Amino acid sequence: MSSQTIIETIQVCRHCGGRAPAGAHFCPSCSKILPLGRHADYFSFFDLPRKINIDPSDLDERFRALSRQFHPDYFYNATPAERRASLERSSYLNDAYRTLRSPIVRVEYLLKLEGLAPKGPAEASKEVPAALLEEVFALNEELDEIRELRARASALAEAGANGWKERLERARRPIEAKRAAHERQLGELCAEWDAFVDADASGTTRRPVLDALRQRLLERNYINNLLDGIQKELEPGTRNNA
Repeated sequence: MSSQTIIETIQVCRHCGGRAPAGAHFCPSCSKILPLGRHADYFSFFDLPRKINIDPSDLDERFRALSRQFHPDYFYNATPAERRASLERSSYLNDAYRTLRSPIVRVEYLLKLEGLAPKGPAEASKEVPAALLEEVFALNEELDEIRELRARASALAEAGANGWKERLERARRPIEAKRAAHERQLGELCAEWDAFVDADASGTTRRPVLDALRQRLLERNYINNLLDGIQKELEPGTRNNA
């Protein structure tokens, strides 16, 4: 084992100088709470494998157990270093729980850990994914026609105005079908990734699944943006301000 590996897998207790595994929360020698290390990630913090499908009840149980262990009230009379470690671990625990309890956010976090996270929130809307070109082209044409129809119908009775609403509803259906298909594909890819984790597959073997997950996630975000746009067109305030 190299010295670099030892550094990454062992942490030193500042109280007694004892060594503890990187994922340990308390020193095995003196039982003092350990400061939060830079190497930690949300999965290892909960002592979970880096898998996407997590049992929610198991995650809740782990969260409650760690919350009790780290609660600042237990460290009221402790040293300043221990109180700081308690606050750090409690804060990190809350962040980890908020992230891992959401399936989609778990995928996003996994991609971040693997160095494949989207560059920013706007990345999904910069370029139309190839798999959505046909739907996006048809939807944009339909929206242009609906806006013209809505403008002409603004002075008409409500019955006449309902025509563009029905067209918007029809335009939404193929986009919603595409979203459902993507959800199924995401589920299949997540199961494939978890199987690779269980089998301790190599990074080269796992990489195509990560790339596919990233692409599906970008497409999913783009689809949600399209559906949000349709919903805004249906809202009364959008109609009046058009």
